[in-house]
Amino acid sequence: MEKSGEPGVTSQSKLKRYSRLLLNKQILIVMLMGFSSGLPLALTGSTLKARLADSGVDLTTAGFFSLLGIPYTLKLLWAPFFDRYSFFGGRRRGWLLLTQVSLVVMIAVLGVIDPSHMLPVVAVAALLTAFVAASQDIAIDAYRREILNGDQFAFGMNLAISAYRIAMLVSGGVALILTQVMSWNQVYLLMAVAAGVGILTTLWADEPKVEGTPPKTLREAYAEPLKEIFSRKNALLILLFIFLYKLGDAMALEQTMYFYKNFLGFTNIEIGAIVKGAGLFGVLAGGFIGSIWIIRFGLLNALYVFGFMQIAAILGFAFLATQGHNISLLTTVILFENLTVGCSTAAYATYLAMQTNKRFTAAQYALFSSITGLPRVIFGSTTGWMAAQFGWTSMFLFCAALGLPALVILFKIGIPKNEESAPAV
Repeated sequence: MEKSGEPGVTSQSKLKRYSRLLLNKQILIVMLMGFSSGLPLALTGSTLKARLADSGVDLTTAGFFSLLGIPYTLKLLWAPFFDRYSFFGGRRRGWLLLTQVSLVVMIAVLGVIDPSHMLPVVAVAALLTAFVAASQDIAIDAYRREILNGDQFAFGMNLAISAYRIAMLVSGGVALILTQVMSWNQVYLLMAVAAGVGILTTLWADEPKVEGTPPKTLREAYAEPLKEIFSRKNALLILLFIFLYKLGDAMALEQTMYFYKNFLGFTNIEIGAIVKGAGLFGVLAGGFIGSIWIIRFGLLNALYVFGFMQIAAILGFAFLATQGHNISLLTTVILFENLTVGCSTAAYATYLAMQTNKRFTAAQYALFSSITGLPRVIFGSTTGWMAAQFGWTSMFLFCAALGLPALVILFKIGIPKNEESAPAV
């Protein structure tokens, strides 16, 4: 990973290079797939919790709906199938089409069920939707890792992350605003239509070239990715760092919908416009700044700086909890939080890709992303209880402190060298 730009390359030539990248077909496909990946998350997360709150479901019960994210943490259990088998349009496009068609159907099904009368059925439908969405992520992560090379990687990751956040704005902020003029059922059906973007993108996409020798048996598809990871120096510390880096941030944000609505008293329109809408600027700026920072100062520096920014952003929520209904302060905190998310995600996603071997792209990336999602699902499900028992301020302070251990591990291991799997950026 270079710490600065190439010698002799002018700012004007760099601008032309990035302009060409922006119009590159593979970059555009990766960006659209980022949108397809980001759309379902809020529909089984924050937006669903807003729907539960409007349906009279209490905070403690809604907190356990965080467990619906379990499929995102268990992707490794079925990801090797994506490396071993291929069908339809190929090893990557076949799985993409299957999961994306299924996702459109499941979001539509979730939309027609009323939580106030059929809460258990809603839970089951949301769990199946999350399973299909997690499966789509396996295919998208593998496709992106295999289709991008060189300059395309850093630039493509930035656009993919930005599109992912835009999709979360659509299924989060826009969906909340639409509830003022549409029913929840109609909103979810509209989101199902929006999920069709993924299908159209996959039909346009090219199948990535296979590098190395893919697993020849299902047993090899399961065993070899793990064997390769644990053969590395500091393997356990690498996995622990992946688990801890976004732990505090994930826990702090898990129950914020109830924090905004029930504790601070903000309306759906205010949340949609400020929390989701205004925050978009921060995310887009953060993704751009994060990518440039990595190229200019190196990935290790970026992980440190953005790690401390995550802690500062959580402390902002702790302060907000002491101030009550304050639109200006909410806007400031949200902008900084989203800027931090954009920056840290750019660095973190680059780190995960550097640790992924292309022979086992789906399995290894699924393992890393599952470890990342584990804290949000398991520990995040307790934050509603923590806030109810100890108060929102104390809960946020606790989450901020959880951001420190990963930085200590990073100081010890640095950026592990994995030349076979690291992309040229």
